[in-house]
Amino acid sequence: MIIASSERVPLEKCPALVLNADFRPLSYYPLSLWCWQDAVKSVFLERVSIVSNYERKIRSPSFEMNLPSVIALKNFIKPSENPSFTRFNVFLRDKFTCQYCGDKKDLTFDHLLPKSKGGVTDWENVVTACSTCNVKKGGRLFAASGMNLYQKPFRPTVDDLHHNGRNFPPNFLHESWMDYLYWDVELLP
Repeated sequence: MIIASSERVPLEKCPALVLNADFRPLSYYPLSLWCWQDAVKSVFLERVSIVSNYERKIRSPSFEMNLPSVIALKNFIKPSENPSFTRFNVFLRDKFTCQYCGDKKDLTFDHLLPKSKGGVTDWENVVTACSTCNVKKGGRLFAASGMNLYQKPFRPTVDDLHHNGRNFPPNFLHESWMDYLYWDVELLP
């Protein structure tokens, strides 16, 4: 849902999109957002520049300012080259889809070489699986399970995860963010 006006939205629902110094979001998924208090504090500490504002003011007894909707860091933060191995990142790599049947509900992860047989929990041995397929495969070796994989597991790059994350936009997108999201996507003729 794209929100055009923030006048009636509670402040808690007015986060600021955080851009790196090169005006790209720090991350796409999860989208780099700061609560309004952190955004205002960073403005006062001169750590960020305000790029765009909500049509809303915040006030104290002696001060008034427009509420920032997009801020850019003044110092560039080099993005990590290797994403952390987390359950969420495994799901994101696999596009929140069971790698055995394609289901998108009741997801967990499965070891191709079970831990009971010496398998390790890493990028090349773990895939997203629905509970039904995970139980069906059980503690058997993948090769002995008779099941097929949609995609062989691999160690993703940050770009792989960002690319996949674009397919899962957040529930809230303010119109002022649109010029800064997905601008590096190749345009179709």
